[in-house]
Amino acid sequence: MSSDNSSSLKAYVDSATGLVQSALGTLTGSTADKAQGEQTRTNAAASHDSSHAVGKFGPIAVSPSGGVSQDDPARAEGSWNQTVGSGKETLGNLVGSQDLKNQGIQQNAAGKGQEAQGQLSDLGNGMGDRVQGALGAGLAGLTGDKEGQAKYQDMHDDGKAKLRSAQKDIEREAQ
Repeated sequence: MSSDNSSSLKAYVDSATGLVQSALGTLTGSTADKAQGEQTRTNAAASHDSSHAVGKFGPIAVSPSGGVSQDDPARAEGSWNQTVGSGKETLGNLVGSQDLKNQGIQQNAAGKGQEAQGQLSDLGNGMGDRVQGALGAGLAGLTGDKEGQAKYQDMHDDGKAKLRSAQKDIEREAQ
């Protein structure tokens, strides 16, 4: 799946390399080295952003490396319960029903818990799949098992999609 080599670690290394190269260019008076260092840092920033990108299509997430994952069902159920709970709360306010308003508040709170549980599940599973995929691909590569290497790379990429999807939703809700 992954022919795109976008990686946070690689981006950090490239950024540090560009910083050193730019500093050396400044110290030596070489505008070419300084410019190349700045370009390396710019490319590293773009690579970092790319490695954290994810396309969301409802409960389906796709990463730039081609990984695909489906959100934990608790995330959608929790979101639905939050929406219905907010509606009940609003309706309770409009018609003056404290009981309906309280039901809405409780359902909204329960939905937030469900969604958070699904997000934590996706974070954990995504990290686990990335680690298992990276280790498996590395071992398969050492033994020359190209088919196994591809299988584990797919696992890594799918884990990345799951992880980035959960992170994106958590960041969105934090704003």
